[in-house]
Amino acid sequence: MQNTDAVLDIYRKRGTKSLPLECVYRQLFNPEYYLRAYGKIYRNAGAMTKGTTEETVDGMDMQRIHNIIGFLKAERYGWTPVRRTEIPKANGKTRPLGIPTWSDKLLQEVLRALLEPYYEQRFSPTSHGFRPKRSCHSALRQVQKRWKGTVWFIEGDIKGCFDNIDHAVLLAIIKRDIHDDQLVKLLAGLLKAGYMENWRYFDSLSGTPQGGILSPLLANVYLNELDKFVEDTLIPTYTNGEKRRKNPEHDRLKGQILTARNNSNHRQVKLLRQYRRTLPSKAVSDPDYRRLRYVRYADDFLLGFVGPKTEAEAIREDIGEFLERIKLTLSLEKTLITHALDGSAKFLGYEVTTVRDGNLIAKDGRRASNGRIVLLMPTKVMGKYRSLYSKGEKIIHRAELLADTDYTILQRYQAVLAGVYNFYCMATNVSKRMQPVKWILETSLLKTLSSKYRVSVTKIRSRYKVANAEPVTYRVVIDRPDKEPLIATFGGIRFERKPEGLGTTDFLYEQAWFGPGGNRSEIVQRLLAGKCELCDTMDGPFQVHHIRKLANLSQPGRRPKAPWEQIMSARKRKTLVVCTACHYKIHAGQYDGPKL
Repeated sequence: MQNTDAVLDIYRKRGTKSLPLECVYRQLFNPEYYLRAYGKIYRNAGAMTKGTTEETVDGMDMQRIHNIIGFLKAERYGWTPVRRTEIPKANGKTRPLGIPTWSDKLLQEVLRALLEPYYEQRFSPTSHGFRPKRSCHSALRQVQKRWKGTVWFIEGDIKGCFDNIDHAVLLAIIKRDIHDDQLVKLLAGLLKAGYMENWRYFDSLSGTPQGGILSPLLANVYLNELDKFVEDTLIPTYTNGEKRRKNPEHDRLKGQILTARNNSNHRQVKLLRQYRRTLPSKAVSDPDYRRLRYVRYADDFLLGFVGPKTEAEAIREDIGEFLERIKLTLSLEKTLITHALDGSAKFLGYEVTTVRDGNLIAKDGRRASNGRIVLLMPTKVMGKYRSLYSKGEKIIHRAELLADTDYTILQRYQAVLAGVYNFYCMATNVSKRMQPVKWILETSLLKTLSSKYRVSVTKIRSRYKVANAEPVTYRVVIDRPDKEPLIATFGGIRFERKPEGLGTTDFLYEQAWFGPGGNRSEIVQRLLAGKCELCDTMDGPFQVHHIRKLANLSQPGRRPKAPWEQIMSARKRKTLVVCTACHYKIHAGQYDGPKL
């Protein structure tokens, strides 16, 4: 077998040179890719979630890998229909989510690991969704830093994008890039595997199954055609002129200021300069100057245009016609054209607009704001959290948390507060908008603890509030013998704007991995060690026992821990490598081996 790193490096180089891939299918016979995939995805919460069969990550062993490879060698691997469930969306509607079986997840992760290095080199730099080292914040940074002077925003909305991806078009794109009929046949089987809903089978005639590990990559392969059309056709067409013409009104004021200065009329100079700062130095409507900019995150895209509205409307029509060619539909009523100065575009939960305020001056003395892109946290965010934590216009407690510990309750509320702030930290108005959100969460927190202990909110506030803390902070401390205490806090965050956002990724991507003889993940090393971690036998085969989360072993009122549970709790691991005999006894409730 070829070294896995060497293969991935070859694919990366071929992607850089826009050369097609060949003989990819045979790489699926290498067990190292499956060990790598297992080491990456076994931690996911969904690994213990059943699809349409009873199979989960629990009981993972080398035999499963060999079974998958055996079916692939015989070209008889059959994708199992996914189990479809509906999850709520922010607008009150639902989104279908497909849950594959564990073997399908494992094979999808192997395919993603093989294809992503190649396609990453071919994807556009304007695409940010579901890609390594890219995120919502990286897309917003691109808009904020490079779109100054935008006159019109064009918000892109594709009707049911992921559900309407045409299989024939997608496979044609893949065939163009990958000259391997066996692999294309395998991917076609994945797309057409169907789904089960309420235990009824349905054919999947279009779309990529949302929830599948490979689906985001396939969606980006498909929508990369839109990226190339915008970059190769629309942007060159609607980009003209080196510089904008000067604004004659701005130049006229320059002469008036010079005259007033020569006459020593300092007050007039001050007034004229203040007025001039409110005017753009360049002509807003220059018939010889055009600029078009574009950014996409998953199926949401935004264009910024410098030019007349009639041409902005033509751009929208051109995009609609192109999407029809790849069997997608642009929603004209939702693809809004907004004046950048008078309104705001909605993109990735932010409001995007431009400002004209000559009173804001940069450190070097130049006007800092005219035409500058501003990101705003919408007012509706406050309304969203008020509705979530209210009943009849009144903030209420969360009854589902009353059985939890104080430590857990504070952690839950702090996670919501930190999550909202971390996402909107790029907004210019984040400090102003986050204060009401914090007040809503703080009120609900205090009422939850008050309801739990049946005391007044005032007593709860005095019990948990940290004295003289600024910002206001509530704290719970759990002392532990011979260990550092556990501390949970709520608040204590200064809602300061962070123009660069947080981090560069919202999509887990582990690039560093080594092949045989290199550094494998810890769980893979333990599996390959060939020793039962309960009875110490060296006689295989061996399987990995998984649980969903360690916290389940310490729930109040639960039965005493079994010996194997004591070992998992002491090691702080959700996994145990055991022999098949011990694994059977664990699930049968019969294991009574040596305790710690």
